Amino acid sequence: MRFALTLSLFFFFGQMLFAEEWPQWMGPNRDAVWSEKGIIRKFPADGLKVIWRSPVAGGFSGPSVADGKVFVPDFVVKKGESTNDFNKRDERSGIERIHCLDSKSGKTIWKFEYPVVYKISYASGPRVTPTYYAGKVYCLGAEGHFYCLDAQTGKEIWNKDFQKEYKASTPLWGFCGHPLIHGNAVICLVGGPGSVVVAFEKDNGKELWRAITASEQGYCPPTLIQAGGVNQLIIWDADKINSLNPSDGKVFWSLPLKPNYGMSIAAPRMFGNYLFAGGIGSIGAGFLLDSNKPSATLAWEGNRNNALYPANSTPFVQDGIVYGFDCHQGWLGAFEIATGQRLWQEFKPAVGQRATHGTAFLVKNDDHFYLASETGDLICAKLSPKGYEEVSRTKLLKPTNSAFNRDVLWSHPAFANQCVFWRNDQEIICVSLKQ
Repeated sequence: MRFALTLSLFFFFGQMLFAEEWPQWMGPNRDAVWSEKGIIRKFPADGLKVIWRSPVAGGFSGPSVADGKVFVPDFVVKKGESTNDFNKRDERSGIERIHCLDSKSGKTIWKFEYPVVYKISYASGPRVTPTYYAGKVYCLGAEGHFYCLDAQTGKEIWNKDFQKEYKASTPLWGFCGHPLIHGNAVICLVGGPGSVVVAFEKDNGKELWRAITASEQGYCPPTLIQAGGVNQLIIWDADKINSLNPSDGKVFWSLPLKPNYGMSIAAPRMFGNYLFAGGIGSIGAGFLLDSNKPSATLAWEGNRNNALYPANSTPFVQDGIVYGFDCHQGWLGAFEIATGQRLWQEFKPAVGQRATHGTAFLVKNDDHFYLASETGDLICAKLSPKGYEEVSRTKLLKPTNSAFNRDVLWSHPAFANQCVFWRNDQEIICVSLKQ
């Protein structure tokens, strides 16, 4: 009995601890759900309390928070300019770095760095949020340098160069696929012939399997779902959406879905037996997943008048309704995942008016959502099939990058320890959201 009680307490406090962390992109389960309690809804008129600030250089990468540490990558430019031209590769040389900071104070614990030459559009810095797991942190740079580091010391454990080892061409907007841990593997969007996706043994870097050839690897992070009685690894490359066996990379099913410019970016979202994926060009679809086997069929196709078409902000799905930002006009909207029927749209949360790739990042906490807008505002709101209800908003950071002739902040924050951790191209801040 005493053993059972001890075991129960272990799991209880273990779950509490886990809930307070944000160890990877989109949180513990990569679903943008933040489970902590006691979070403020109505922000004070004089703003939220900033616990600490720490300087960083350029980057779109969001931070991760785990084991009392914050992991955030950046890029220090030594030579070259960035035009932020949507279709132009800029050459810039410098140093990519991974910072490990104390989550309570923001002080540096360690820093890992290596030289790199960028030949990409929007050449400001890394795109990928570090993935923390069991004392290791996995970091992917904008030109395909992948490192497994000791989270305590920053010492390199193993590394891969996706360009050299897999003949992977760097996508126009850089490597963007956030690494996924599954079992003993870390699964990465790589590129190259037969290696759009590669699984590595997470402790030593040994290749476990590789799969898929495509015109481009795209930008979409590996996504794990459960459907048809099995785990399915969803990989959306520039040509098609694929379902794989995550254990060996064998393809379960593959269906065409080709966005403009190879921009498969936002992770597909699932509810019930439906899976939605969409991107630029009003290219999107709802897929009906078979309940008894790993198989899928087309349920509906996207068009200008239905669904929504996200880019760098992955939608949120709840009770059969998908909420997200449309990349063509920058509004927040909602639609039914089973039919694609659009319910409403609202410009206020992102730019306030029509804007190409107008962006905010959605995270749900209990019955409220927190939106990190490209304006540097943090917004608390309620979302429902009926519409958008803004509760409060406050300015947290200055937008320090630019796109489409406006200032933008395109970095997904982390939510942990009753705080939000957010960065621009100058600093990372920790702000209390405790009631």
